[in-house]
Amino acid sequence: MKSPITGKEMKRVWKEDVLLVRKENFPILYHYYLCEETGEEFTDVELDDLNLAQAYNQYRTRYNLPFPDEIKGLREQYGLSAAKMSEILGFGANVYRNYEAGDLPNVSNARLMQLAKDPREFKKLVEKSGAVEGNMWERLMRRIDQLIQDQSDFRFAELPRYLMTGLLGSETSIYTGYRTPSLPRLIEMIVYFTETCKPWKTKMNKLLFYADFLHFKQKGFSISGAEYKAIQMGPVPLNFDSIFEYAAMKDEIDITYQEFSNGGIGEAFSPNGNRAFNAALFEADELAAMQQVVNRFKQISTGEIIDLSHEELAWSENFSTKSRISYVYAFKLLHI
Repeated sequence: MKSPITGKEMKRVWKEDVLLVRKENFPILYHYYLCEETGEEFTDVELDDLNLAQAYNQYRTRYNLPFPDEIKGLREQYGLSAAKMSEILGFGANVYRNYEAGDLPNVSNARLMQLAKDPREFKKLVEKSGAVEGNMWERLMRRIDQLIQDQSDFRFAELPRYLMTGLLGSETSIYTGYRTPSLPRLIEMIVYFTETCKPWKTKMNKLLFYADFLHFKQKGFSISGAEYKAIQMGPVPLNFDSIFEYAAMKDEIDITYQEFSNGGIGEAFSPNGNRAFNAALFEADELAAMQQVVNRFKQISTGEIIDLSHEELAWSENFSTKSRISYVYAFKLLHI
C-alpha cells in the first residue's frame, strides 16, 4: 500500500493493542501500514477485517458463540439456504447470512443455532416453524433422518473428530485457528499438495502447517482447523500418521515406501488416478493461500523446508515442551 502523503510504498507492521467489542476490551496484534517518513498509520479493508476478527474470535470463545464456518456448516448439513434457515429459526430475513459473513450473534440466537446442530432437535424446530412444505419437506426429512442414523456410526460421527484432535470432542480455539476441525478439508489440502508437489511425508507436514498458518496470518482463521505440535522434524498436525493412513486407505492419495541406505524408510505421496482435487470445498482466499505455499516451497527439498521450519518461533518456542502451537505464531512467520 502506498502512502497517501508521500506516495511511497509503506511497510506493513503490527503492535500490541486492544479492541473494544460490546463494551469489553480484547488484546490483539493490531496490523497497519506505517509511513516511515511521517510516522502516520493507515489501514485498508483487509487489515480492518483481520484486526476485528482477532477480537471477535476471542469474544466468541469467551461466550461460547458459534464461529462463521460453524454457522455456514450448520445449514449446509441440512442442504438449506441462509434465507430458509433464518425462516426456520425465526430470525430476520438476512440475519443468518450476516452471521455467516462474520456478524456476532446475540446469545439467544447463538443458543438456538447450537441446538439446531442436533438433527433430532432441528427436526422439532422445522415442524414448529411451518417454514418447509411439499417436496422440500420430504427432502429435508430424509436428510435429517440420515443424519440421525449417521450419529450412531463411529465412522461418521466420531472418527473424523478423533483423528483431528485425539479426543472424542473438541472446541474451536486459538489452537484450531478459530476454525472447526474438519477432516474432509484437511484431506482435501493433502490431495492438493500431493497433486502440486508430490512431497515426502515430512515435507507434506510443513506444507500443511504453512498453509493453515499463512491463512490465519491473512484472515484470522485457519483453513482446516487442524491443531499442530512441534516435533523434531518441525511442526506437524496432531495424529498426522493416522490421518495420512486414513487418506490412503480411502484412496484419496497413494503412498509408496522407499528404503534408504541408512536403513530409514521414506513415504512418498502421489496422486490417486481416480481422485481429483475438489476446489469447491474452499473459498478463493483459502485456495490463494495454498497456491502461495506451493509457489514458495515446491522447489525446496525436504531437508531445506525442515531447516526453515526450525527457524519459525512456532517451532523453536514449543519444541522443548512438545506443546500445541498457538496460531498467534502465524503473525510471526519468517519464511512466507
